[in-house]
Amino acid sequence: MKVVVKHWHAVAQWRWDTGASEPENNNDDNEDDVCGICRVAYEGCCPSCKVPGDDCPLIWGQCTHVFHMHCLLKWIGTASSKSQCPMDRRPWVTAERKVGNA
Repeated sequence: MKVVVKHWHAVAQWRWDTGASEPENNNDDNEDDVCGICRVAYEGCCPSCKVPGDDCPLIWGQCTHVFHMHCLLKWIGTASSKSQCPMDRRPWVTAERKVGNA
């Protein structure tokens, strides 16, 4: 028996690995899946960008909060931010991203 593929339609999906969602708790309603500043999903892009992905990266703080980089930079640039995390008001310190070995 010979099989001939006449048409193939590939579909792909990507997600930022924020380390916040556990597979057993993977809800679409999860508050951890949105930027705390603009309230847009991490897989989307901040209001300043048009294309999600590497052009609109995420940034992690030592306090473990995650934001779109552009949202955080705009926040830190305001006088009222006092260079603090918008979620817990600790001084903002950017964390080093630890990439797991696959």
